Amino acid sequence: MECKICSRCVMDTTDPDIVFDEAGVCNHCHEYKARAGAELYYDDIGQLRLEAIIEQMRLDGKGKAHDCVIGLSGGLDSSFVAYNIVRLGLRPLAVSLDNEWDMPVAKENVKNIVRKLNIDWEHHSVDKKQYQDLQMSFLKAGVINVEAPTDHAISSFLCQKAVKEGLRYIVHGGNIVTEAIMPKAWGYDAKDWKHIKAIHKKFGKESLKGFSHMTLGHWVYYTFFKGIKWFPILNYVEYVPDRAKQVLAEAVGWKDYGGKHLESEWTAFFQRYILPRKFGIDKRKAHLSTLINSGFMTREEALKELEQDSNIFSPIDVQRILRKFGMSLFEFQLYMAATPVHHSEYVSNERWFQRFGGLVRYAKRTATQTA
Repeated sequence: MECKICSRCVMDTTDPDIVFDEAGVCNHCHEYKARAGAELYYDDIGQLRLEAIIEQMRLDGKGKAHDCVIGLSGGLDSSFVAYNIVRLGLRPLAVSLDNEWDMPVAKENVKNIVRKLNIDWEHHSVDKKQYQDLQMSFLKAGVINVEAPTDHAISSFLCQKAVKEGLRYIVHGGNIVTEAIMPKAWGYDAKDWKHIKAIHKKFGKESLKGFSHMTLGHWVYYTFFKGIKWFPILNYVEYVPDRAKQVLAEAVGWKDYGGKHLESEWTAFFQRYILPRKFGIDKRKAHLSTLINSGFMTREEALKELEQDSNIFSPIDVQRILRKFGMSLFEFQLYMAATPVHHSEYVSNERWFQRFGGLVRYAKRTATQTA
């Protein structure tokens, strides 16, 4: 079947759920426009909203060591969050969860940010054997979202830190202008601990005792009883990636690491090597399409970039990564050759999410600070 591509962005039928209008414009472009109109607060009223939220953080932090919690990876989004939080006069607690895959440049960025912005910082390492066992379980399961254990652990850990510190605000780098477009078919919700646990039960060997996680009960507790709010500050401060890089370079000596999510070697390997070859998914299409809709890139520039092979890893790099991961080249070749498995083949909360969709949407709205 011939691949059809959007006439406005570079999303195509590798997203099985994509639809096009009469002009050939895809649903992602229309959804971007709707979300940008509803979730970007760059105007004067939006800035009043921002001032009110910042003041509320100050009030909540009164008498405490910090006003909010932020995750800090050394990537552009989280680094710009840290810069703006300090610029606005807040005292964040920065938290890094180390899964031993961060690139050296990302680690250097974190240290420079913490030192030059005078931020309190906590660095935590995952249990190496436990974490690798979880990663290996997801590879053996054959599902798309191999990164679910990492993403889940980070979200859970930030909530735990907020509660421990007596804080309500987690300020994060999720944003519209660089991340709005991502097909649901290209992954499954990393917050679903039931799904993660089911895959590990079938393929894992190590105990998950002590692994930072969040059940549905935890989510209800954090959201409705502790009032934890996730605040997407980059939807309130004008966020132009190239300009943000320059600002950070001048302010804290921040260094570029080469592309979206490439601050983690494993994430880079997963997105640039595994996804295209095993699942036929090139996440650059979603990232570039978002930039097109944000006006940061032309469609022609994006198409030219996609002409370049997504793979940035040499055979030597692949073998080095596999050794670190504890996987032989033969095992990896078998994994890559195996037929992908849909996440629905494993137990999850998906049916519950669908059946009580209204309640889930309400919980998400409650947990997201927008006004």
